[in-house]
Amino acid sequence: MPNETKKMMFASSSVVPAATGSVKIKTDNNKNHTIEVSVTNLASADKLSPPKNIYVVWMITENNGTKNIGQLNSSSGFLSKTMKASLKTVTSFNPTSFFITAEDNGDIQYPQSSTVLTTN
Repeated sequence: MPNETKKMMFASSSVVPAATGSVKIKTDNNKNHTIEVSVTNLASADKLSPPKNIYVVWMITENNGTKNIGQLNSSSGFLSKTMKASLKTVTSFNPTSFFITAEDNGDIQYPQSSTVLTTN
């Protein structure tokens, strides 16, 4: 299905109840998948209990298991009322779902803490 775009929504979370977000996946002719994660109203990871340093986005794929696809970049500026966080990346793996964890560091191979958001 070349040049197909699909969108997944993150489900409500008891860990970060105000947070909302989505994942847009666009597949090109070479079967690469451009992934755009966007989350708003996400509490700073250091405000969680226990406090963490960053949010890591994970992708579950059809055949290759769970992959760390990167850290959320936040844009909580001086005048920003809604904390926005995003990540854009490209992968050759076919994603089936996504989830976000709060972690102490971003260069881990497997989730170390509990999930804060997950797609339906």
